[in-house]
Amino acid sequence: MRYNPLGRTGLFVSELCLGTMTFGGEGMFRAVGQVQQDEADALLKAAVDAGVNFVDTANVYSNGLSEEITGRALRNLGLAREDIVLATKVLGPMGRDVNARGASRGHIMDQVKASLKRLGTDHIDLYQIHGWDAATPVEETVRALDDLVRQGHVRYVGVSNWAAWQIAKALGIAERLGASRFQSVQSYYTIAGRDLEREVIPMLASEGLGLMVWSPLAGGYLSGKYRDGKDADGRRATFDFPPVDMVRGDAVIDAMAPIAEAKGVSIARIALAWLLHRPAVTSVIVGAKRVDQLEDNLGAVDVRLSDEDLARLDAVSALPPEYPGWMIERQGEYRRGAAAGQPPAGRDR
Repeated sequence: MRYNPLGRTGLFVSELCLGTMTFGGEGMFRAVGQVQQDEADALLKAAVDAGVNFVDTANVYSNGLSEEITGRALRNLGLAREDIVLATKVLGPMGRDVNARGASRGHIMDQVKASLKRLGTDHIDLYQIHGWDAATPVEETVRALDDLVRQGHVRYVGVSNWAAWQIAKALGIAERLGASRFQSVQSYYTIAGRDLEREVIPMLASEGLGLMVWSPLAGGYLSGKYRDGKDADGRRATFDFPPVDMVRGDAVIDAMAPIAEAKGVSIARIALAWLLHRPAVTSVIVGAKRVDQLEDNLGAVDVRLSDEDLARLDAVSALPPEYPGWMIERQGEYRRGAAAGQPPAGRDR
Protein backbone atom coordinates (compact mmCIF):
# COMPACT_ATOMS: atom_id res chain seq x y z
CA MET A 1 0.00 0.00 0.00
CA ARG A 2 1.31 3.42 -0.98
CA TYR A 3 0.34 6.74 0.64
CA ASN A 4 -0.23 10.05 -1.11
CA PRO A 5 -0.57 13.60 0.21
CA LEU A 6 -4.12 14.93 0.12
CA GLY A 7 -3.97 18.01 -2.08
CA ARG A 8 -1.61 20.67 -0.78
CA THR A 9 -1.50 19.30 2.76
CA GLY A 10 0.82 17.24 4.92
CA LEU A 11 -1.91 14.61 5.41
CA PHE A 12 -1.11 11.27 3.76
CA VAL A 13 -3.89 8.89 2.73
CA SER A 14 -3.72 5.34 1.44
CA GLU A 15 -4.07 4.85 -2.31
CA LEU A 16 -7.16 2.74 -1.62
CA CYS A 17 -9.97 4.07 0.56
CA LEU A 18 -12.72 1.97 2.16
CA GLY A 19 -16.12 3.18 0.98
CA THR A 20 -19.12 2.52 3.22
CA MET A 21 -22.11 3.03 0.94
CA THR A 22 -22.88 -0.69 1.37
CA PHE A 23 -23.27 -0.25 5.15
CA GLY A 24 -26.84 -0.20 6.48
CA GLY A 25 -29.05 -0.97 3.50
CA GLU A 26 -31.86 1.49 4.14
CA GLY A 27 -33.95 3.31 1.54
CA MET A 28 -32.47 3.61 -1.94
CA PHE A 29 -29.16 2.22 -0.65
CA ARG A 30 -30.72 -1.19 -0.02
CA ALA A 31 -29.90 -2.12 -3.62
CA VAL A 32 -26.24 -1.17 -3.09
CA GLY A 33 -25.67 -3.31 -0.02
CA GLN A 34 -27.11 -4.33 3.32
CA VAL A 35 -23.93 -4.76 5.35
CA GLN A 36 -24.63 -4.91 9.07
CA GLN A 37 -22.32 -4.31 12.03
CA ASP A 38 -20.46 -7.63 12.27
CA GLU A 39 -19.86 -7.66 8.52
CA ALA A 40 -18.75 -4.02 8.58
CA ASP A 41 -16.29 -4.78 11.38
CA ALA A 42 -14.80 -7.59 9.27
CA LEU A 43 -14.55 -5.37 6.18
CA LEU A 44 -12.85 -2.58 8.08
CA LYS A 45 -10.42 -5.03 9.69
CA ALA A 46 -9.49 -6.51 6.30
CA ALA A 47 -8.91 -3.01 4.91
CA VAL A 48 -6.79 -1.83 7.84
CA ASP A 49 -4.79 -5.07 7.85
CA ALA A 50 -3.97 -4.36 4.19
CA GLY A 51 -2.68 -0.88 5.04
CA VAL A 52 -5.78 1.24 4.36
CA ASN A 53 -5.93 4.30 6.62
CA PHE A 54 -8.69 6.16 4.74
CA VAL A 55 -12.46 5.62 5.24
CA ASP A 56 -15.20 7.50 3.37
CA THR A 57 -18.89 7.75 4.21
CA ALA A 58 -21.74 10.28 3.92
CA ASN A 59 -24.65 11.42 6.03
CA VAL A 60 -27.20 10.38 3.39
CA TYR A 61 -25.97 6.79 3.14
CA SER A 62 -28.85 4.79 4.60
CA ASN A 63 -30.15 7.93 6.32
CA GLY A 64 -27.17 8.18 8.64
CA LEU A 65 -26.94 4.49 9.48
CA SER A 66 -23.74 4.08 7.48
CA GLU A 67 -22.04 6.72 9.63
CA GLU A 68 -23.26 5.00 12.81
CA ILE A 69 -21.99 1.59 11.68
CA THR A 70 -18.67 3.08 10.55
CA GLY A 71 -18.08 4.85 13.86
CA ARG A 72 -19.01 1.75 15.84
CA ALA A 73 -16.70 -0.41 13.72
CA LEU A 74 -13.76 1.88 14.49
CA ARG A 75 -14.48 1.51 18.20
CA ASN A 76 -15.18 -2.23 18.03
CA LEU A 77 -11.78 -2.81 16.47
CA GLY A 78 -10.07 -0.60 19.03
CA LEU A 79 -8.46 1.55 16.33
CA ALA A 80 -6.68 4.70 17.46
CA ARG A 81 -8.57 7.68 16.09
CA GLU A 82 -5.37 9.37 14.91
CA ASP A 83 -4.53 6.32 12.77
CA ILE A 84 -7.63 6.69 10.59
CA VAL A 85 -8.41 9.48 8.14
CA LEU A 86 -12.18 9.74 8.35
CA ALA A 87 -14.17 11.45 5.61
CA THR A 88 -17.85 12.17 5.31
CA LYS A 89 -20.12 14.36 3.20
CA VAL A 90 -23.07 16.77 3.41
CA LEU A 91 -25.67 18.03 0.91
CA GLY A 92 -28.54 15.58 0.43
CA PRO A 93 -31.93 15.63 2.17
CA MET A 94 -31.81 14.63 5.83
CA GLY A 95 -35.42 15.53 6.57
CA ARG A 96 -38.58 16.81 4.92
CA ASP A 97 -38.05 20.48 5.72
CA VAL A 98 -37.00 22.73 2.85
CA ASN A 99 -33.83 23.68 4.77
CA ALA A 100 -32.84 20.11 5.68
CA ARG A 101 -30.70 19.84 2.55
CA GLY A 102 -28.16 21.75 0.50
CA ALA A 103 -24.87 23.53 1.19
CA SER A 104 -26.25 26.46 3.18
CA ARG A 105 -24.62 27.54 6.44
CA GLY A 106 -27.62 26.31 8.38
CA HIS A 107 -27.66 22.83 6.90
CA ILE A 108 -23.88 22.43 7.11
CA MET A 109 -23.78 23.48 10.77
CA ASP A 110 -26.69 21.21 11.69
CA GLN A 111 -25.33 18.22 9.83
CA VAL A 112 -21.73 18.38 10.99
CA LYS A 113 -23.01 18.05 14.57
CA ALA A 114 -25.21 15.11 13.58
CA SER A 115 -22.36 13.39 11.71
CA LEU A 116 -19.96 13.84 14.62
CA LYS A 117 -22.51 12.25 16.95
CA ARG A 118 -23.24 9.33 14.61
CA LEU A 119 -19.54 8.69 14.01
CA GLY A 120 -18.77 8.98 17.71
CA THR A 121 -15.81 11.29 17.19
CA ASP A 122 -14.83 14.86 18.01
CA HIS A 123 -13.54 15.73 14.55
CA ILE A 124 -13.89 14.86 10.88
CA ASP A 125 -10.65 14.72 8.92
CA LEU A 126 -12.18 15.51 5.52
CA TYR A 127 -15.61 17.14 5.22
CA GLN A 128 -16.95 17.24 1.68
CA ILE A 129 -19.83 19.01 -0.03
CA HIS A 130 -21.54 16.09 -1.77
CA GLY A 131 -22.64 18.00 -4.88
CA TRP A 132 -23.38 21.41 -6.36
CA ASP A 133 -26.08 23.50 -4.64
CA ALA A 134 -27.50 25.93 -7.18
CA ALA A 135 -29.56 27.68 -4.47
CA THR A 136 -26.68 28.66 -2.14
CA PRO A 137 -23.99 31.26 -2.93
CA VAL A 138 -20.56 29.62 -3.03
CA GLU A 139 -19.22 32.28 -0.66
CA GLU A 140 -21.71 31.17 2.02
CA THR A 141 -20.56 27.56 1.71
CA VAL A 142 -16.87 28.48 1.77
CA ARG A 143 -17.30 30.68 4.87
CA ALA A 144 -19.26 27.97 6.72
CA LEU A 145 -16.61 25.32 6.01
CA ASP A 146 -13.84 27.69 7.06
CA ASP A 147 -15.62 28.27 10.37
CA LEU A 148 -15.75 24.51 10.97
CA VAL A 149 -12.01 24.23 10.35
CA ARG A 150 -11.27 27.14 12.69
CA GLN A 151 -13.51 25.58 15.36
CA GLY A 152 -11.65 22.26 15.08
CA HIS A 153 -14.70 20.19 14.12
CA VAL A 154 -13.24 19.65 10.64
CA ARG A 155 -9.58 19.52 9.57
CA TYR A 156 -9.77 19.65 5.77
CA VAL A 157 -12.53 20.35 3.27
CA GLY A 158 -13.35 19.10 -0.20
CA VAL A 159 -16.15 18.64 -2.71
CA SER A 160 -17.71 15.90 -4.77
CA ASN A 161 -19.28 15.94 -8.23
CA TRP A 162 -18.45 19.59 -9.01
CA ALA A 163 -17.51 20.93 -12.44
CA ALA A 164 -14.07 22.42 -13.00
CA TRP A 165 -15.38 26.01 -13.22
CA GLN A 166 -17.30 25.62 -9.97
CA ILE A 167 -14.23 24.38 -8.12
CA ALA A 168 -12.05 27.12 -9.60
CA LYS A 169 -14.59 29.75 -8.55
CA ALA A 170 -14.65 28.41 -4.97
CA LEU A 171 -10.84 28.36 -4.82
CA GLY A 172 -10.76 31.99 -5.89
CA ILE A 173 -13.32 32.96 -3.25
CA ALA A 174 -11.39 31.09 -0.55
CA GLU A 175 -8.17 32.87 -1.53
CA ARG A 176 -9.88 36.27 -1.48
CA LEU A 177 -11.38 35.61 1.95
CA GLY A 178 -8.29 33.97 3.42
CA ALA A 179 -10.47 30.91 4.07
CA SER A 180 -9.65 27.20 4.04
CA ARG A 181 -9.39 26.01 0.45
CA PHE A 182 -10.73 22.76 -0.94
CA GLN A 183 -8.04 20.08 -0.87
CA SER A 184 -9.80 17.27 -2.72
CA VAL A 185 -12.43 16.41 -5.27
CA GLN A 186 -14.36 13.16 -5.18
CA SER A 187 -15.49 12.21 -8.69
CA TYR A 188 -16.56 9.32 -10.88
CA TYR A 189 -13.64 8.10 -13.00
CA THR A 190 -13.07 4.73 -14.64
CA ILE A 191 -11.29 3.29 -17.63
CA ALA A 192 -14.74 3.07 -19.25
CA GLY A 193 -15.70 6.63 -18.26
CA ARG A 194 -12.83 9.07 -18.71
CA ASP A 195 -14.90 12.28 -19.08
CA LEU A 196 -13.09 13.76 -16.08
CA GLU A 197 -9.99 14.15 -18.24
CA ARG A 198 -11.53 16.91 -20.35
CA GLU A 199 -11.72 19.68 -17.75
CA VAL A 200 -11.51 18.50 -14.13
CA ILE A 201 -8.19 16.63 -14.15
CA PRO A 202 -6.25 19.46 -15.86
CA MET A 203 -7.73 21.83 -13.26
CA LEU A 204 -6.67 19.52 -10.41
CA ALA A 205 -3.11 19.46 -11.71
CA SER A 206 -3.05 23.24 -12.09
CA GLU A 207 -4.47 24.00 -8.64
CA GLY A 208 -2.96 21.16 -6.62
CA LEU A 209 -6.10 19.30 -5.52
CA GLY A 210 -6.28 15.61 -4.74
CA LEU A 211 -8.61 13.25 -6.59
CA MET A 212 -10.70 10.62 -4.82
CA VAL A 213 -12.35 8.22 -7.25
CA TRP A 214 -15.80 6.83 -6.55
CA SER A 215 -17.33 3.79 -8.28
CA PRO A 216 -14.03 2.78 -9.94
CA LEU A 217 -15.68 -0.38 -11.31
CA ALA A 218 -18.68 1.51 -12.69
CA GLY A 219 -21.10 -0.04 -10.25
CA GLY A 220 -19.61 -3.50 -10.83
CA TYR A 221 -19.84 -3.31 -14.61
CA LEU A 222 -16.07 -3.50 -15.08
CA SER A 223 -15.95 -6.82 -13.27
CA GLY A 224 -17.29 -8.25 -16.53
CA LYS A 225 -20.13 -10.10 -14.84
CA TYR A 226 -22.90 -8.00 -16.42
CA ARG A 227 -21.98 -8.58 -20.03
CA ASP A 228 -24.56 -10.19 -22.33
CA GLY A 229 -27.28 -9.95 -19.71
CA LYS A 230 -25.42 -12.04 -17.15
CA ASP A 231 -25.88 -11.72 -13.39
CA ALA A 232 -29.45 -10.47 -13.60
CA ASP A 233 -29.58 -10.50 -9.80
CA GLY A 234 -26.56 -8.23 -9.35
CA ARG A 235 -26.55 -4.63 -8.15
CA ARG A 236 -26.98 -3.09 -11.59
CA ALA A 237 -30.13 -5.13 -12.17
CA THR A 238 -31.97 -2.93 -9.67
CA PHE A 239 -29.61 0.08 -9.38
CA ASP A 240 -28.29 0.75 -12.89
CA PHE A 241 -25.83 3.44 -11.90
CA PRO A 242 -23.54 5.05 -12.90
CA PRO A 243 -24.49 5.07 -16.59
CA VAL A 244 -22.11 3.20 -18.89
CA ASP A 245 -21.69 3.28 -22.66
CA MET A 246 -21.78 -0.50 -23.01
CA VAL A 247 -20.29 -0.53 -26.51
CA ARG A 248 -17.19 1.25 -25.22
CA GLY A 249 -17.38 -0.62 -21.90
CA ASP A 250 -17.41 -4.05 -23.53
CA ALA A 251 -14.45 -3.08 -25.72
CA VAL A 252 -12.53 -2.06 -22.61
CA ILE A 253 -13.38 -5.36 -20.88
CA ASP A 254 -12.24 -7.26 -23.97
CA ALA A 255 -8.90 -5.45 -23.78
CA MET A 256 -8.49 -6.03 -20.03
CA ALA A 257 -9.38 -9.72 -20.11
CA PRO A 258 -6.14 -11.04 -21.70
CA ILE A 259 -4.03 -8.80 -19.46
CA ALA A 260 -5.86 -10.13 -16.41
CA GLU A 261 -5.43 -13.72 -17.60
CA ALA A 262 -1.71 -13.25 -18.23
CA LYS A 263 -1.22 -11.86 -14.73
CA GLY A 264 -3.52 -14.39 -13.07
CA VAL A 265 -5.82 -11.75 -11.56
CA SER A 266 -9.42 -10.65 -11.96
CA ILE A 267 -10.55 -8.11 -14.56
CA ALA A 268 -11.65 -5.91 -11.66
CA ARG A 269 -8.08 -5.73 -10.38
CA ILE A 270 -6.87 -4.54 -13.79
CA ALA A 271 -9.52 -1.80 -13.85
CA LEU A 272 -8.44 -0.65 -10.39
CA ALA A 273 -4.75 -0.93 -11.23
CA TRP A 274 -5.27 1.27 -14.29
CA LEU A 275 -6.59 4.01 -12.00
CA LEU A 276 -3.71 3.56 -9.57
CA HIS A 277 -1.33 4.20 -12.48
CA ARG A 278 -3.00 7.56 -13.30
CA PRO A 279 -0.91 10.45 -11.93
CA ALA A 280 -3.97 12.55 -11.02
CA VAL A 281 -5.42 9.92 -8.68
CA THR A 282 -4.82 10.30 -4.94
CA SER A 283 -7.04 7.50 -3.66
CA VAL A 284 -9.52 5.03 -5.14
CA ILE A 285 -12.61 4.27 -3.07
CA VAL A 286 -13.50 0.57 -2.93
CA GLY A 287 -16.62 -0.80 -1.32
CA ALA A 288 -17.80 -4.36 -0.88
CA LYS A 289 -20.49 -6.55 0.61
CA ARG A 290 -18.14 -9.40 1.50
CA VAL A 291 -14.57 -9.69 2.72
CA ASP A 292 -13.51 -11.85 -0.26
CA GLN A 293 -14.72 -9.13 -2.66
CA LEU A 294 -12.80 -6.50 -0.75
CA GLU A 295 -9.65 -8.61 -0.60
CA ASP A 296 -9.71 -9.04 -4.37
CA ASN A 297 -9.96 -5.26 -4.80
CA LEU A 298 -7.20 -4.64 -2.27
CA GLY A 299 -4.93 -6.85 -4.36
CA ALA A 300 -4.93 -4.20 -7.09
CA VAL A 301 -2.08 -2.39 -5.32
CA ASP A 302 0.23 -5.26 -6.27
CA VAL A 303 -0.65 -5.24 -9.98
CA ARG A 304 1.93 -3.52 -12.17
CA LEU A 305 0.89 -2.65 -15.70
CA SER A 306 3.64 -2.44 -18.31
CA ASP A 307 3.94 0.43 -20.76
CA GLU A 308 2.56 -1.94 -23.39
CA ASP A 309 -0.43 -2.79 -21.17
CA LEU A 310 -1.15 0.87 -20.52
CA ALA A 311 -0.84 1.79 -24.19
CA ARG A 312 -3.28 -0.98 -25.16
CA LEU A 313 -5.80 0.11 -22.53
CA ASP A 314 -5.43 3.79 -23.34
CA ALA A 315 -6.01 3.14 -27.02
CA VAL A 316 -9.30 1.33 -26.47
CA SER A 317 -10.60 3.70 -23.78
CA ALA A 318 -9.41 7.11 -25.01
CA LEU A 319 -11.98 9.88 -25.23
CA PRO A 320 -12.98 11.05 -28.71
CA PRO A 321 -11.67 14.55 -29.53
CA GLU A 322 -13.96 17.37 -28.44
CA TYR A 323 -13.81 21.14 -28.92
CA PRO A 324 -12.11 23.20 -27.55
CA GLY A 325 -9.78 20.41 -26.43
CA TRP A 326 -8.56 19.54 -29.90
CA MET A 327 -7.94 23.20 -30.73
CA ILE A 328 -6.07 23.81 -27.48
CA GLU A 329 -3.93 20.76 -28.23
CA ARG A 330 -3.21 21.95 -31.78
CA GLN A 331 -2.40 25.55 -30.90
CA GLY A 332 -0.42 24.64 -27.82
CA GLU A 333 1.90 22.18 -29.52
CA TYR A 334 4.59 24.66 -30.58
CA ARG A 335 4.54 26.47 -27.24
CA ARG A 336 5.02 23.23 -25.35
CA GLY A 337 7.97 22.57 -27.62
CA ALA A 338 9.43 25.99 -26.84
CA ALA A 339 9.03 25.34 -23.11
CA ALA A 340 10.95 22.10 -23.59
CA GLY A 341 13.80 23.91 -25.34
CA GLN A 342 12.95 22.86 -28.90
CA PRO A 343 13.72 25.27 -31.79
CA PRO A 344 10.71 26.92 -33.50
CA ALA A 345 9.31 24.83 -36.33
CA GLY A 346 7.87 27.67 -38.40
CA ARG A 347 5.38 30.51 -38.45
CA ASP A 348 2.57 30.70 -35.88
CA ARG A 349 -0.66 29.22 -37.14
